[in-house]
Amino acid sequence: MVIATVNPATGETLETFEPLGRDALELALGRAAEAAVLQRATGFEERSGLLRRAAELLDAERDRIAVTVTTEMGKPLAQARAEAAKCAKALRWYADHGAALIADERPADEDVADSGAAFAYVRYRPFGVVLAVMPWNFPLWQVVRFLAPALMAGNVALLKHASNVPRTALTLADLFRRAGAAPGVFQALLIGSDQVEQVIRDPRVAAVTLTGSEGAGRAVGAAAGDALKKTVLELGGSDPFLVLPSADVDAAVATAVKARIQNNGQSCIAAKRFIVHEEVYPRFAAAFTQAMRALKVGDPMDADTDLGPLATRQGRDDLAALVADALRHGATADTGGDRAGVPERGWYYPPTVLTEVSPEMLVHTAETFGPVATLYRVHDLAEAVELANATPYGLSSNIWTMDPEEREYCLRELVAGGLFFNGMTASHPALPFGGVKNSGYGRELAGHGIREFCNVTTVWLGNP
Repeated sequence: MVIATVNPATGETLETFEPLGRDALELALGRAAEAAVLQRATGFEERSGLLRRAAELLDAERDRIAVTVTTEMGKPLAQARAEAAKCAKALRWYADHGAALIADERPADEDVADSGAAFAYVRYRPFGVVLAVMPWNFPLWQVVRFLAPALMAGNVALLKHASNVPRTALTLADLFRRAGAAPGVFQALLIGSDQVEQVIRDPRVAAVTLTGSEGAGRAVGAAAGDALKKTVLELGGSDPFLVLPSADVDAAVATAVKARIQNNGQSCIAAKRFIVHEEVYPRFAAAFTQAMRALKVGDPMDADTDLGPLATRQGRDDLAALVADALRHGATADTGGDRAGVPERGWYYPPTVLTEVSPEMLVHTAETFGPVATLYRVHDLAEAVELANATPYGLSSNIWTMDPEEREYCLRELVAGGLFFNGMTASHPALPFGGVKNSGYGRELAGHGIREFCNVTTVWLGNP
């Protein structure tokens, strides 16, 4: 396993890192276990203070950190800055609300009187050491949206970040150290994927969270299940974007472009399948294709760039293979479809709109992790929802309609962890985030996210 910073805009390897050896990994695990004992004895005021100091550093150093992110994974620099700002917001949100979210819960005395208790309550206690296996596409946000609630609950964290963003992983660990985190409270482990199972099975590790591919989720879930450890899995998505006759088509088009190409199209919650009612299909398809064609592809450090490179050569090649398969089986590329017109150096792929997509094409069910949209025409709402559900994934969905009955139908029939009406799917500290089906299980963010890694403890006090 190679752990390296490789600039996707040029293909140049900037720095390589040696994976932790057995002794170094053992030292890190021991340090985490010792820190967990001390951390669970801290109070909410101390924990929230750490999060606030980390947020202050993140704000102060946002520009420098954004350059690190863009250099490692290629997102436009403005988006990297926005990601850092969002992380600072989440840290402050949990600092402000975390204590209330896991405060003791006491049922009415009369409800437990027949149990013989003078009174009883529920206390949320930390698990201890939590391992986070995180991806490269939002290398700050994916970590912080786990880390903020985990630390606020009194846990400590081990981060196994993606092997192509080691500088970002080390930057986050150093930021929390400078914010005052005690030794062992948050450590970035530079290890390969072949070392993850060893860490999962270590008895000092209490739970695991992963954001990543379906395959990675199956592997981590299997290892953690065999070791009887709690997991939260946030996996892939092939989110539908429904446009119905009552929609504001102009607003839907503008949002559709952003929803498809955010993060260079490499987002599990990016809209990927555009399902449009026949009454508005011609207008939507023409405007959407034109807007995708007009996007500027280029250097992600350039302020005028709309779309940077994909993060890895393999990701670019996998996306190109999906498009090639669709074209061989009869799909049409209304724009894009090959690498013409994009920089030759680096891992770029043009914004692409595929029509005439059919079930025998791989792109019909696969997650397209890049700026490729599939566009479908449907006859009515029932067909739209049936097509939206015809995927192994169920992360989120976007529905454009002004009709209350259509909204209620979608609320009843669409299978997804989130339904966003007349807007774009986004994650927010105050709202739970996660999916169903092959998109994983468990929830991040909000109160649900902080409770995922707590021991929900019943406390019963008998009559003296």
